[in-house]
Amino acid sequence: MIIDCHGHFTTAPPALGQWRERQIKAFEDSGARVSPDELHIGDDEITAAIEQGQLKLQLERGTDLTVFSPGAGKMAHHYGDEQTSLVWSQVSNDLIARVCGLFPDRFAAVCQLPQSPGDALASSIRRSAAELERCVEELGFVGCLLNPDPSDGYWQAPPLTDRIYYPLYEKMVELDVPAMIHVAMSRNPAIQGTCAHYLNGDTAAFMQLCQSDLFTDFPTLRLILPHGGGAVPYHWGRYRGMMQDQGRPPLEESLLRNVFFDTCVYHKRGLELLTDIIPAENVLFASEMIGAVRSVDPETGHRFDDTKALLDSIDSISDADRQAIYGGNALKVFPRLASHVRNHHKQEEVAQ
Repeated sequence: MIIDCHGHFTTAPPALGQWRERQIKAFEDSGARVSPDELHIGDDEITAAIEQGQLKLQLERGTDLTVFSPGAGKMAHHYGDEQTSLVWSQVSNDLIARVCGLFPDRFAAVCQLPQSPGDALASSIRRSAAELERCVEELGFVGCLLNPDPSDGYWQAPPLTDRIYYPLYEKMVELDVPAMIHVAMSRNPAIQGTCAHYLNGDTAAFMQLCQSDLFTDFPTLRLILPHGGGAVPYHWGRYRGMMQDQGRPPLEESLLRNVFFDTCVYHKRGLELLTDIIPAENVLFASEMIGAVRSVDPETGHRFDDTKALLDSIDSISDADRQAIYGGNALKVFPRLASHVRNHHKQEEVAQ
């Protein structure tokens, strides 16, 4: 079974974005709140968006299940106040729950967290823990997105290893769910979003983890670095050397029991590097399809984000490692996916 661990609802019906614009404007103009009850999206609109988008590509590319979350860039945690972010997260997560309810054998849900920058960070992390519990216990979600920069491009928050985040990590461990470390938009004009801020975020988060003993406090905590880990595989020797110079344990001991990398790398040589440097058990298949890059690569004839076609073309991956990357690892990192896999197999049996 091929599990794509990194998908976003980038094709959400326009009403969602329009509601969000009203929410932001009302608060900025007068501090007013816009009720979630003013958002109206029918099941037919959700079905059309998915069938013409993500599901269509799943069928074309031969993938089975996508771990699905709200649009990452649209999280935009810097807007409004804590209540703004909480309501926006709840609205976004409820919509993802509806997608997964309509397509239970094709999508498993991951939630957005109501983080806020500045002085509100600590209390927003406690709210994030509560929203994660709601999503997992009540809506059947399997993980969350964790933004290492809720200031959206200005990096004003403490590192992810700071104790301010511990209430969330405690809840993640209790619920046995992982987080994908994923920045949102960049409002900094010097840092473009998808090709600078996203990759900067992955790289910066890894370095924060290298400099900490977070996994001593949380030995079962699991974190996923998207986009192939940003610059990390390319500079693996630098990280190894720094850890050695500082008298810290090797990366294999200090991080790789808890940190995983996805395959959202859009060229063959980059994926060859990733799968050569990072142990196979730490790599999860992902595409982030209909995301940052949507066009066709003239060199391959496939869309840039068709990472399955790229991985299939790499002969150096053993059959056992390929099976682990395509699905086995995801089931270990996301234990709550097991029920979705069973449901998918049941649907296949019915179809046959």
